[in-house]
Amino acid sequence: MCPDIISLGELLVEIMREKKDTPHGELGAVYKGPFPSGAPANYIDTTARMGKNFKLISGFIGVIGNDEFGSCVIEKLNYDEVDTSQIRITEKFTTGIAFNQYNSDGSRKFIFAKGAAGETSPEDIKKNFFENVKNLHITGSALSISKKSQEACYKAIKIAKKSNPDVIISFDPNLRPEMLDIEDILEMSIPVLNTSQILLPSGEEAEMLAGVKGAKKACQKLIKMGPEIIVLKQGKEGCTLFTSNDQDGQKVRGFKAIERDPTGAGDSFGGAFIIGYLAGWDLVKAATFANAVGALKVEYFGPMTNTSYQNAIKFMKANE
Repeated sequence: MCPDIISLGELLVEIMREKKDTPHGELGAVYKGPFPSGAPANYIDTTARMGKNFKLISGFIGVIGNDEFGSCVIEKLNYDEVDTSQIRITEKFTTGIAFNQYNSDGSRKFIFAKGAAGETSPEDIKKNFFENVKNLHITGSALSISKKSQEACYKAIKIAKKSNPDVIISFDPNLRPEMLDIEDILEMSIPVLNTSQILLPSGEEAEMLAGVKGAKKACQKLIKMGPEIIVLKQGKEGCTLFTSNDQDGQKVRGFKAIERDPTGAGDSFGGAFIIGYLAGWDLVKAATFANAVGALKVEYFGPMTNTSYQNAIKFMKANE
């Protein structure tokens, strides 16, 4: 059976400094890993775990190397029942690796070897995989990692819309200004923004896309550029919902959590929101659920958790 929810792009492992403020260059300091990762993969793993309750199937399109790092990524996705039939194994490159250093001020520093992570191409996008698609999720990281990955994203959008005119295209800008200048970011993002129904930016990303200061003003501008719904991610503060009928925004509170590792929290948030949306929940309930899943993620070390739908609902009810 073809998946209801599809994402594509980079698959990699993260190898992370165990303690904050530990420079990559500190000799003998401890790393932990490997942890399966990649922004679109974190998203799809979340939709797979949360979507089981609604019999929604998630699938992924990407490339890994023929090595143990690639095997551990596939193992995690298979364990969570992601359709991995469209993940290609290449002999030409090793699986992508990101060494991650966290700092107390919230900043991160990466040493990145993309390897096979940027090898997803238009040829990997197969029409029959999209027969049942309800949501296609695009990330800025998949757009920016390589030209061929970018073209694969554009092709996926066309096929998804042709397969299902009512498909929900969701877009997490996941912008990396340290890797690309703002002009390049906008050039690759605008075509996706204009075809997306749901936009999932941080405040800084909204400002970059809109070209204005202030997250609220940025979202008010962006809601006129194509998206029907903007969910402004605000970390522990929760999120704010913007629609064409409510451009002032509706704040949805966050949940308290003991932060161990925020890696992948935004991706988990997005995946949970989409599940709530596809389940037919109202936007506030979907956003509350997403806040809960994001909070549970930061308590877990590594980008992909083992949190279930039942865990998230229990957490929500305990913190009402």
